[in-house]
Amino acid sequence: MRKDIFLTNNLTNKKEKFFPINEKKVGMYVCGPTVYDDPHIGNARPLVIFDILFKVLKCEYGESAVNYIRNITDVDDKIIKSANDNNISIEDLTNKVIKDFQIDCDYLNLESPSKEPKATDHINEMINMISELTKKKFAYEKNNHVYFEVKKFKDYGKLSNKNLDELIAGSRVEISEEKKNPEDFVLWKPSTNDEPYWDSPWGKGRPGWHLECSAMSKKYLGNQFDIHGGGIDLIFPHHENEIAQSRCANDTKSFANYWVHNGFITTSNEKMAKSQGNILSIKDVKSLGAGQVLRLALMSAHYKQPLDWNQKLFQDCQNTIQKWYNGIDKEIYLFANPVGKKLLNKKVIIPDKILEPLYDDLNTPGYIANLHKLFDKMLIGDENDKEIFISACNFIGLLIESKEDWEYYRFKCAKIESTEINNKVKLMDKARENKDYAVSDRIREELQDIGIVLENKDGKTIWKLK
Repeated sequence: MRKDIFLTNNLTNKKEKFFPINEKKVGMYVCGPTVYDDPHIGNARPLVIFDILFKVLKCEYGESAVNYIRNITDVDDKIIKSANDNNISIEDLTNKVIKDFQIDCDYLNLESPSKEPKATDHINEMINMISELTKKKFAYEKNNHVYFEVKKFKDYGKLSNKNLDELIAGSRVEISEEKKNPEDFVLWKPSTNDEPYWDSPWGKGRPGWHLECSAMSKKYLGNQFDIHGGGIDLIFPHHENEIAQSRCANDTKSFANYWVHNGFITTSNEKMAKSQGNILSIKDVKSLGAGQVLRLALMSAHYKQPLDWNQKLFQDCQNTIQKWYNGIDKEIYLFANPVGKKLLNKKVIIPDKILEPLYDDLNTPGYIANLHKLFDKMLIGDENDKEIFISACNFIGLLIESKEDWEYYRFKCAKIESTEINNKVKLMDKARENKDYAVSDRIREELQDIGIVLENKDGKTIWKLK
C-alpha cells in the first residue's frame, strides 16, 4: 500500500497530497547551475533538498520509476562576462566550472540525477519551441530578437500570486526598444562576433535563459510532468516565464503540477548572494570539514524557511556527526551511495514512523530529531538498533564514510589550515601581550567556532581539533 507524500505546492500556496501523473514514470525537473563561477552554499541548498526528495520518491515508487532531470546552463550573459573578466575562453570556463561542480556534488554526497542535460546540447529543441510560439502568435520578431508577448497569456502571474502590474513594479524589467511591451521577455537574441552563436531563422544568436529549461524539460519529461523545483528566487521571472512559454507552445492547461521552492540561505539575516558580497562557496567550506557536515547543516531547517548561516551551526553539526561516529564501533554500509563505498549484502528496513517526517513535506528537522532518538536507543540496544540507525542516516546521505575516513578527513582539513591557524594563534598571543584583549578574545572565539581547542603549555598557546 502506498504511503502518502505531501508537498507544499507554490502554484496553489497549499500543502497537498502528491498524485503523480503516472506512478511508473514520476517526473521531476530542478533548475541546476549557471556555470560562470563556483557554486556557493546558497546554491547547495536546493541540491541537497531535491536530492532528498529524489530519494523519497524512489523509496515510494521504485528506483527505476523516477526520472530526475537537473540541467546545466552553459550559455548565458553571466558566463560571457565572467569569461571576459577572467580572460579565458567560454569553453574553458564552463568546462572548469562544470568539473568543479561535479566535485562539489560528490562532496555533498549527492546521488546523480537521471539526466543532467547541458543547454548547448539542446539548441535545436529551443529553436523549434520558438518557431512554435511565433507560429501561434505568442511571440514576435524584431531586428533579429524574438520576444514572448506576455499579455497574450492570461494566466501570467498565477505562480507568483500577483497580477502583471504588481510583477512589473516589483522587479527589474529589461528595457529594450525592440519590445512591444516592457514585460515581454526574450526568447532569442543576436550575438556579437566575439559571443557564442548558433544559426537560426532569426539570424545568428543564442537563446534566452528562460527558454532553456522549457525545451529541456519537454524533451526529457514531456509536455506535462509532476514536480518542478528550485530556489524561491526563481519563482519570478524564471519559473513564471517557463510556465507561459511552455503552456503556449505545447497547448496544455498545465506545465508542472507541483512547484516546490526552497528558502534562501542568509548571513546576518541577509540573503546570501554575489551581489551582496557575502558569499561562502562550497569550496570555502571544504577546509572546515566533511561534506556530510554541510549536508546536515543544510537540512537543519525546513526547506521552505530561510536558513541563517554561521560557524556555530556548522560546528554543532560537526559535533553531532562526531558523536554519532563515536557510537559506532565498526563499519556497516546499508544503502547504495554515490561515492561507491562497500555495501552490506542486505538492506535494513527503516520503520515508517522514522520516515514519516520526510513524507510530510520533507520535514528534515523532524527526521533529524528521529535520528537523535534512534542514536540514544542504539546506545542501549542491540545490533539491529545500530543497523536501523545507520540505515536511517545513510538514507539522507549521512555516515556513508567509515569512521576512519571521517577522522582522516578532519585531520587532513586541520593540516590544510594549519598555517592559517598558527598565524591566528600568533596574532592572538601578540594581542594579549599588548593587552589588546578585545582582539585577543575575538580571535579565540573565531578559532573555537571552527572546532579548535586552545591550551596554554609552558607559556605557549597550542591548538588541536575538538
